[in-house]
Amino acid sequence: MGMMQEFKEFAVKGNVIDLAVGVIIGGAFGKIVGSLVDDVIMPVVGLVFGKLDFSNLFVVLGTAPEGTARTLAAMKQAGVPVLAYGNFITVAINFLILAFIIFLMIKQINRLKREAPPAPPAAPPEDIVLLREIRDSLKR
Repeated sequence: MGMMQEFKEFAVKGNVIDLAVGVIIGGAFGKIVGSLVDDVIMPVVGLVFGKLDFSNLFVVLGTAPEGTARTLAAMKQAGVPVLAYGNFITVAINFLILAFIIFLMIKQINRLKREAPPAPPAAPPEDIVLLREIRDSLKR
């Protein structure tokens, strides 16, 4: 079996197609959730806690040229090595908020998917019950 035949079998397997569809839908879903976080939730969080932007927290690892502004963008533009831990904190907080939102959405979806427990079987009609009693008494 040639390599092309093996590749064709691999590429058309259901799992690969499912994965491709998942990646495409995941990208679109990521944009939806990103918009939800950026446009709906973060403004409320910003209103309650103040703006959660730690992006200008950094430690200069080199020597900054004289006259360079003490902002992360100016330091990077000047080519000064910086440890930008504030940006990491912002991304980590955004991730936690995003993960919590996805958790709530999945929890809601699972709640909606759960079906009501099956109803107990209906009691047999009275004539069936009587026939069963007669059958049982004849067995004796």
